Amino acid sequence: MNGVTRLLSAIEKGDPHAAEQLLPLVYDELRRLAAQKLAREKQGQTLDATALVHEAYLRLVGDKEEPRPFKDRGHFFAAAATAMRRILIDNARRKRTQKRGGALQRQQLETVAAPEPEEDLVALDEALEKLAAQDPLKARLVELRYFAGLTGEQAADVLGISPSTADRHWAYARAWLRAAVLGG
Repeated sequence: MNGVTRLLSAIEKGDPHAAEQLLPLVYDELRRLAAQKLAREKQGQTLDATALVHEAYLRLVGDKEEPRPFKDRGHFFAAAATAMRRILIDNARRKRTQKRGGALQRQQLETVAAPEPEEDLVALDEALEKLAAQDPLKARLVELRYFAGLTGEQAADVLGISPSTADRHWAYARAWLRAAVLGG
């Protein structure tokens, strides 16, 4: 059992110091994942990688009343990917509200002349929820690859499927999501 898995087990058993010991072991990797996610976001994002990591970590291990059980390191990082996804989705939805400007878009002067295509994270989330209703395994694979930044082989290992199956599912899921997001 590696150090991360051992500490996750201690958190589940109620050790009050395990969460403090876990953060230094996983922080750099969580920060790298958060930076990857934020690099795909629209300009003007108010979250930075540090804030995203801290919020995700609090959601994962911050509840002292009911600690979340994690099987192992892979399960923890998969849960971290899901937490980061939910934080980014919540932030995107909050920005869409009328109070925050609704449909108004902030634009930098240099991007007005040549706008870059932007990803609509809320539309992606809605499409991913539809895919999850039809095929939870493929949806989970997308979460691991897109939101957690895992490689195909790493995601296959977490899901308990072969890398070639993961590659086929990944190709299908990407095409399905693209059609769902672009087709409305």
